[in-house]
Amino acid sequence: MGAFNDSVYEVVRQIPAGRVASYGQVARMVGRPRNARFVGYALHVNPEPGVIPCHRVVFKDGSLAPAFAFGGIDEQRRLLEAEGVVFLSDGRVDMKRSCWEA
Repeated sequence: MGAFNDSVYEVVRQIPAGRVASYGQVARMVGRPRNARFVGYALHVNPEPGVIPCHRVVFKDGSLAPAFAFGGIDEQRRLLEAEGVVFLSDGRVDMKRSCWEA
C-alpha cells in the first residue's frame, strides 16, 4: 500500500486551509473510487502530521472521524475551526460551504 498511501498524501497536501474533502473524494482523486476506507487507514498512519493536513478529510456527510489519530475528534474540530471551516449546529462540517472543489 506504499504507493497508494503516497498518492493519498499528495492529494491531501493540496486541500487548502479552510476547506475539507471527503474520504471518498480523495479515493476518487487517486483513481481508487471504491477505497475510501483505505484513505482513512493511510491518514491514520500519516508520517507527517501537521505537514500532511489529514484533519481536512471528513466523512461525506461532514461528520468528523471519531478516531482522529492526532488528538481526537475535539482536536480535529479545533484545527478546522481555526482555519475557518463552517460547522452546522449538529456538529458536522457544512459541506456546501466548506467542501474543496478540486
